[in-house]
Amino acid sequence: MTSNVNGDDDLYFLPLGGSDEIGMNVNLYGYAGKWLMVDLGITFGDDSTPGLDVILPDISFIEKRRKDLVGLVITHGHEDHIGAIPYLWEKLRCPIWCTPFTASLVRRKLDDVGLLSEVTVNEVPISSDFVVGPFEIEMVRMTHSIPEPSLVVLRTGAGTVVHTGDWKFDPNPVVGEASDMEALARIGKEKPLAMIGDSTNVFVPGSTGSELDVRAAMTKLFAQYNGKGRIAVACFASNVARLDSIARAAAANDRSCALVGRSLWRMTEAARENGYISDLPPFVAENEAGFFPEDKIVMICTGSQGEARAALSRIAEGSHPHVGLGEGDVCIYSSRQIPGNELAIARVQNRLANKGVEIVTTEDHPGIHVSGHPARDDMIQMYQLIRPSIAVPVHGDAMHLREHARLAQSCQVPEVIAPANGSMIRLRAGAAAVVEEVQTGALVNDGGRLVCLQSQTLSVRRQMLYNGAASVTLVMDKKGALKADPIVSFTGVTDGDDLDDLVLDAADAVRDLLDDLSARDKTKDDVVREATRRMIRKMIRSDYDKRPLTDVHLVRLQ
Repeated sequence: MTSNVNGDDDLYFLPLGGSDEIGMNVNLYGYAGKWLMVDLGITFGDDSTPGLDVILPDISFIEKRRKDLVGLVITHGHEDHIGAIPYLWEKLRCPIWCTPFTASLVRRKLDDVGLLSEVTVNEVPISSDFVVGPFEIEMVRMTHSIPEPSLVVLRTGAGTVVHTGDWKFDPNPVVGEASDMEALARIGKEKPLAMIGDSTNVFVPGSTGSELDVRAAMTKLFAQYNGKGRIAVACFASNVARLDSIARAAAANDRSCALVGRSLWRMTEAARENGYISDLPPFVAENEAGFFPEDKIVMICTGSQGEARAALSRIAEGSHPHVGLGEGDVCIYSSRQIPGNELAIARVQNRLANKGVEIVTTEDHPGIHVSGHPARDDMIQMYQLIRPSIAVPVHGDAMHLREHARLAQSCQVPEVIAPANGSMIRLRAGAAAVVEEVQTGALVNDGGRLVCLQSQTLSVRRQMLYNGAASVTLVMDKKGALKADPIVSFTGVTDGDDLDDLVLDAADAVRDLLDDLSARDKTKDDVVREATRRMIRKMIRSDYDKRPLTDVHLVRLQ
């Protein structure tokens, strides 16, 4: 078994999250008997995970080998790369390396859960070299939709690997510096063994636009609403450059800028701590935004993806304690729709529209958002710079990874492997291969407990969400005679008069069922329960096309 990466001189790559999916990134590199983790992120729940906001990677593989885990290197501060740290670090107990802005975010997360004093967070410069176990590491400055994204170069005796993280080429990034093209060209001259690369925008032709263009487009768009109502802008809280663009566009149109959402304040505090957006005027607090004239305020809001607890959802519902939108106001979505969030986003937009709010999206004004990920021409340019012997697409679902693999092959990369989570890849020139499949999965934080996403508890919850529930109580003597009328109740199946009729019909059906059972079967608790459960489910399936979670409570009188 290669799981211990002992006994050979090869280098291994193992994704535990972020392959076959976008989000929840966690990657392992194994060499000389040691493991290095790159990123430890989360993804977010949706309508299929009721009551669950955060989904975490199952890291049981490396948890069992944590004595051989030399550290965790973070590429940047997005939730899908750092969000799992406060939940899972105690299973690893390893030191962390990251740049200053990312360190500010990580420390805040650790402080929230009381772990800050226990974790060694090594803050390294934006462009830096350091050693962790048998890995010589170089962090290379890139651009993305958050400050200080880094491409990570791992140098080992088995070869050099380039882990791109999330990136783009933006000559005018607004916040921070442009990607270090000289460093990328230098690394390419080393003839790296492999490149592990972002696949998010592989289907997008051309090159990704610049944030400077967004600022100009936003300034022009705001001008169309001069003298009119309030402007709300929904965007990702982590996109500090976008916050900067919106604030400057607001100032250019004689409007003040408010932040509505706790995560926006946390992000701007971390940004100012590290010298970003320091020349912007202070943002207006959400409890003060309502005192400004309607045509003199821009409100940056969380909730661009329809998140139920975010500011924009609460505004749409009319439940926000400080901020409201109505007739004559406009809500601008300066973000992309993450696949799977379409229904949640549409729900919020429709509620806003019902209030008379004008909705503006990238379909109306494409220039109000640019991605933080590389389009096809950018990816081709990266391959031309790095020239790896092996390409491993990550950060995408199966369709993204396969298309990225085809693109890498068109760039004349000799070997290409598109992994799934759990694919242990041997990175050896001329013999790269998946050598083992490791069990992976997802965990959820359910009431402070980490449980498997496929656990019986969550399976039952999902069944109740889509099919409702039924309960039957039977009181029988030891010979099987009913000693009271069956009590039947239904939740989430139907309502009103239909529910009353259903309860009566079900009780009659239970009596008929028990009358038809043999005298011997009536004395068997398991037989009575299962026969009743099956009858109720068959009845509901026939009349309502649902399969309710059905419990039968049987009381035997002696």
